[in-house]
Amino acid sequence: MLAFTLRRALQAVGVMIAVGIIAFSMFRFAGDPVNQMVGIDTSAAEREQVRKSLGLDEPVPVQFVRYFVNAAQFKFGISYQFRQPVASLLMDRMPATLELATCATILAMVFGILMGVYSALRRDSFLAKIFGWLPSFGRGEVVRIGWWTTGLLTISGLKALIMPSITLGLFQMTLIMRLVRAEMLEVLRTDYIRFARARGLKTRAIHFGHALKNTLVPVITVAGLQFGSVIAFAIITETVFQWPGMGLMFVQAVQNVDIPIMAAYLLMVSLIFVTINLVVDILYTIVDPRLRSTISRPA
Repeated sequence: MLAFTLRRALQAVGVMIAVGIIAFSMFRFAGDPVNQMVGIDTSAAEREQVRKSLGLDEPVPVQFVRYFVNAAQFKFGISYQFRQPVASLLMDRMPATLELATCATILAMVFGILMGVYSALRRDSFLAKIFGWLPSFGRGEVVRIGWWTTGLLTISGLKALIMPSITLGLFQMTLIMRLVRAEMLEVLRTDYIRFARARGLKTRAIHFGHALKNTLVPVITVAGLQFGSVIAFAIITETVFQWPGMGLMFVQAVQNVDIPIMAAYLLMVSLIFVTINLVVDILYTIVDPRLRSTISRPA
């Protein structure tokens, strides 16, 4: 188990190094950031001074090594557009993105499981309702708790969160619904469910006490892995609903060729993906004894 964890951790570090190289290589040549920071009438000498102050006059390998060492310490440089540390900008926007992604995942889990169970038990029926008279942009009123800002404690914040959460959670909800339905149908055909029926247990106890409980292990695993996808897909949702999160800031950074924000965002999302995958892999080996025995078996 320890060897497996260390191996997965080393793989995660390798992935982050590869992402760092790709991010720096892509965004380093996305355009000249000096043009975005100075006016048209700025002299060549002044442009060169700005370039030197940003370290853009150094060789590319030197820039990459400096960037990667700083990124490992969560120091992503200064934003070309906002003239503020990128790390502080990300920390300001992170609560909005994580709050949106978490609510979307919870909605997807709740409705996906309920609809998956319903479609498994009532496979010939149809259920679909859509309604909405809620804010379509902005985050509403927020409350600051330390460095974290939340709209969950205000009425306008809760109302503003509903529409983007549903939009972001829909693609995950359909995946969870289909997975729950398939797993539920498979579990309902097993011998221990037949034995439970033969014992005279109530239908509700069989469906929710036995079948659903054994269905949720792979569902929780997939939902955990999908959480990273929700954060990545939040770029589109945040842009449409003008949600002040990291995704919207990334889109604005692309428009303004703000390389530090672009590279930092890609690294942050990759770190979230890698961390979630690592945690899910470790938890899955703890939950599933069969997988644990397979890992411990010598090759």
